[in-house]
Parts: sequence; structure tokens; C-alpha cells
Amino acid sequence: MQAALVLEDGRGFPGAGFGALGCATGEIVFNTSMTGYQEILTDPSYYGQIVAMTVPHVGNTGINLEDPESRKVWVSGFVVRSLSPLVSSWRNRGDLATYLCERGIIGISGVATRALVRHIRERGVMRAVVAHGRLADDTDALADIARKSPGMSGANLVDAVTVAAPYAWTQGSDAQWYATRADNAAGPLIVAYDFGIKRNILRMLTDRGLRVSVVPARTPPADILTMRPAGLFLSNGPGDPAAVDYAIANVRALLGALPIFGICLGHQILALALGGATEKMRFGHRGGNQPVKNLDSGAVEIATHNHGFAVSADSDLGGGEITHLNLNDNTVAGLRHRGLRAFSVQYHPEAAPGPHDSLYLFDEFVDEVTANV
Repeated sequence: MQAALVLEDGRGFPGAGFGALGCATGEIVFNTSMTGYQEILTDPSYYGQIVAMTVPHVGNTGINLEDPESRKVWVSGFVVRSLSPLVSSWRNRGDLATYLCERGIIGISGVATRALVRHIRERGVMRAVVAHGRLADDTDALADIARKSPGMSGANLVDAVTVAAPYAWTQGSDAQWYATRADNAAGPLIVAYDFGIKRNILRMLTDRGLRVSVVPARTPPADILTMRPAGLFLSNGPGDPAAVDYAIANVRALLGALPIFGICLGHQILALALGGATEKMRFGHRGGNQPVKNLDSGAVEIATHNHGFAVSADSDLGGGEITHLNLNDNTVAGLRHRGLRAFSVQYHPEAAPGPHDSLYLFDEFVDEVTANV
């Protein structure tokens, strides 16, 4: 079916429709990962975004039952250069087009994604719309739809993705079965704020002998302390961190009470709770090949990123320090407050998909937690 991707500045990209029929708006972003499209589709941090893959051939490994990073697909739309007509994987349980169709997600293939990414890098990230059928012919109308859609700045999207009720997580990272770790029953308890948490983060915590309880994003600090945890985890998630005011206040109230580790949105919320500031990036970092420098060791890690906001480099972190920098643009990629036993990173050490250079961060959190038991 005829389809089109149109940006708010009027730039249009024709293609062929797949997935669900219709029209969808969102912030257009690009991901540079070579693999892992199913994990990307189900990452809650992509809520409200149309994701374009820079790798040209997508869909060749199909869809399986093990790789989803959450309970549903969160992207508003999916953009690829070439949708594979063939699927080959021993874990395959279906094709990408059917998977998106069944979940009401619109897709477009045949797009000149190289030109799209160059345009975004020059003009900055913007709102966009994907449309199938006759509407795809009217670029002006679609551009107007994109301009009238909500932007990401000032958007609190956490309430839409967080869990409704607390639950215990017990799965480890066994590559085939994600088996329950029964030996964790006596381990230190970690409470994880769900701002849009990925499952592989929970697996990394469970792998290290921790008991994990996941709670809704609006859980009051008093309820957290009543659980008597040995540590607090702040998860990834979508939207503008400065708009999640209740999370900032809750984390500020818990600073110093127990060790804290944050990832992505959790990193930004920690920085804001310490007194820092965040800012919208020109086109963000999304992909599994971002170079990050550890300022303590001097080592360079290749890491998975997915964020459109960053902690301002000149932030007053109330005694905290910057520990990691992204080497592509020197944006803040990590921080630590030694006195308050809190640290965080802008990227995703759990990968899924991506490299495992930064798994040591989970070990550092365990060291902090066990010292607190």
C-alpha cells in the first residue's frame, strides 16, 4: 500500500505501508543498532516516537517470544529502508509486519532512511506523521497534522507506561528460558521505580542475587522505606524528565536513605533531584554503538543509548560529580554523589540490544547494596 512519512517542516518521504493501516504521529528519531528491532519496538522509552532504523535490512530474523523488553509495543510508528520478505531464525514465531499489524502499529518501508537521518542531523529532531493510503498523497495536509501533534518538551509520559501495581521480579538472564532464580529468596531487597523499565535491567539485578520489587512511578517515599529495601533503582522511561515533578520530589526525599542507581530517565531524575538541570538534545542518541569515556578509569566503553534529553554539563549537582562523557558530543553520560551513595548513567549497561562493556555498573550497585545490609 502507498504510504508516506512527512515531517513538520514539510519534508516528505514516500514508501510502502506495512503493519496496521491508518495514520500516526510522533517525534521522529533514528536508531543506529544493527540488530534488536524487537527489543527496540518494546522499549517503553520510545513511547510517543516514530523510530527509523538506519540499518537497511530489517525483519529477517522475524519475531520471537523471548526478546520483548516489556508488555507491549510502544513506538508510534516504524520506518525501515527494506522490509525483509524472508524470515530465518530458529526462534522465529512470526513475521514483523504481522506482529505490528496485530498490535495496531503503523509501519513504512522503502524509505530513503539515509536522507532522512541526514535531514534530522541538520535540522534537528521534529514531529512527524506516517500515513497509509490516499492521505499519503497530500504532503501539505500531513505536515499540518505533524505540526499540530504534541511535542516531547514538557511531556510527562511516565504515567502512560508505568506499572499499575507492585510486583516481584524473579527471572534471570538465561538466554533461552529466562528461568526463575529461586536462590534469590534470601538476597538483599531492591525496590525499582518503574518509569518505563526494561526487562533486561531486572534480569541483570536478579542475576546478581538481588530480590527485586518493582513499584509504580508515583509510589510515595514512605511506602518505599516501609519495605525496608537495601537499595533503590531508578529506571529508564520516556518523555521530558523535568515534567515528572513527582518523581524528582520522591527521589530527593530518598537521597541519603539508601544506595541509589539510575539509568537513562532515572539518571536525569537523579540529577534533577540533586539540583541539576536537563535540556532537550538536537537529535539525541539512540543505538548500540555510542562511545562513552569513564573519567575515573580512562576506559572507553561502547554502549547502548536511547535518549533525547541530557543532563546539562554546567549543572550544580549539589556535591555530585560527572563520571562519564559521551565522546561523540561530550554530553554528560554519568554522575555520582559519593556522600549520598547515589550514581547513574545516561546509557543502558543492560544493552538488549547492544554491547556488554558496562555491565560492571550493576556489580558496583551490588557492592553499594551489600555494604548497606
